[in-house]
Amino acid sequence: MKPAFVLFNAVLLAAVASAATPATSGTPYAPPRFTETNRRERIAPLFARIDGEFADYAAKQEYPGLAWGVVLDGELMHTGALGFANVEKKIPAAADTRFRIASMTKSFTALAILKLRDAGKLALHDPVAKFIPEFARAVPLTTDAAVITLRHLLTMTPGFPEDNPWGDRQLAVSPRDFAAFLTEGVSFSNDPGVTFEYSNLAFALLGQVITRVAGEPYQNYITREILRPLGMKDTVWEFTEVPTEKLALGYRSLGSGQWQLEPLLHDGTYGAMGGLLTTVRDFTRYVSLHLAAWPPRNDPEDGIVRRASLREMHQPSVFTGLNANAKNIAGETVPTVSGYGFGLSWTNDSKGVTRIGHGGGLPGFGSYWRFYPEHGLAVISFANLTYAGTGAINARIESILLEEAKLPRRTLPPSAILATRAKQVAQLVQSWDADLAGAIVAENFFPDRSREAWQTLAQATLAKVGPIQSVGEIVPENQLRGTFDLVGANGRVRVYFTLTPEKNPRVQQLRLTFVANP
Repeated sequence: MKPAFVLFNAVLLAAVASAATPATSGTPYAPPRFTETNRRERIAPLFARIDGEFADYAAKQEYPGLAWGVVLDGELMHTGALGFANVEKKIPAAADTRFRIASMTKSFTALAILKLRDAGKLALHDPVAKFIPEFARAVPLTTDAAVITLRHLLTMTPGFPEDNPWGDRQLAVSPRDFAAFLTEGVSFSNDPGVTFEYSNLAFALLGQVITRVAGEPYQNYITREILRPLGMKDTVWEFTEVPTEKLALGYRSLGSGQWQLEPLLHDGTYGAMGGLLTTVRDFTRYVSLHLAAWPPRNDPEDGIVRRASLREMHQPSVFTGLNANAKNIAGETVPTVSGYGFGLSWTNDSKGVTRIGHGGGLPGFGSYWRFYPEHGLAVISFANLTYAGTGAINARIESILLEEAKLPRRTLPPSAILATRAKQVAQLVQSWDADLAGAIVAENFFPDRSREAWQTLAQATLAKVGPIQSVGEIVPENQLRGTFDLVGANGRVRVYFTLTPEKNPRVQQLRLTFVANP
């Protein structure tokens, strides 16, 4: 048997030889992936409980009717419904009942704007007045205000006041009356680009931009370019197109299980902010489009819009709040930060869980959808009660699926260069061989800390763990950054390193942390 130091030297020589061959980051990109094959089996036992949770919540909130769905990896895995779509005629709510989804419509409008942008028909930095001349009469609060652009409208930062109570009654306004309204001028609560403030007017304006750029009503454009290609045949703008037995009527609560019928508003200019009617099954097709945008990858494009454009919608363009006291279903404090993208809300918590979606509320209706891009999960719920607020029950269902079923997120495999450098770094921190260091460390590395100082630090840290028994697998943070363990009898040294953006990425930063055995 060869002595241990001979084996070490052999490995070191191999590491030096490998480092002498220029490595590049141009190797095939490996996207994050689900490594477990039992994802469906994890959540299926919870469906009965989920139905019970929705039923209990609907009873407490006195919903006339409610429909919901759970989507995993683009498929509608479970759906349920209770109560009535039409109380007077005792027509039950179902997965194919068409509910008005109110502001959940906004992301369709945003997606249409991005499709036109991708086609070269407009730019997000274009002034709104370029497409809607009547809007030129809008005078911001200050003389140094930014010009209001399409991006301001998409992110609800044009400076308009929050307008839910008023905007929710404008659905049927005609294009002619809307143009007259704009010609009179509008009022502002803030300067453009300063802060987020929820605005239905912003999305009504975006609807008119689509109409004028596409040369046809925005409803026609969205139907032809988005709804029909997705197979959303049961999704419409005008409630009179829906058969009575398939239409959810809207109600206002009178208390004690009594409801008052809310008149349904016809489709109009403000439909771009909240006019669509759809079913749980149909809306799943739209949810699947957004889930399929993740993760970034090299697969051929096969959707109605570029995956990058969908992911652009999902990113927070403006931050809207911080909830330092947010709690999960187990009662743990999990601080959460929130933001707004393009027609979609975004949140991220202290455990790194990202949620994207939007609620909807109009007289007679309330709805919510939210998806978890890193988990491939989504939950949808529609109710026919004024401002039903189904987001709270969605959040509980999502927590059950993530926390109790422990539904895993995608795992990022190490890139070829990261895996190679991990092996070389493992040898470097034990040997500090000059040839190996010269081949793999960046020009800043030893000026930032001398070779002698590194040797002293490494020797002291390694001494705490005793002889190295094994080297752990690299856990990537991204393509050029990761962590692995040097495992000894008394604990482990956690090795973190990050590579440069050079063609041949080198080690620019290194951190060694002793972790004692429990």
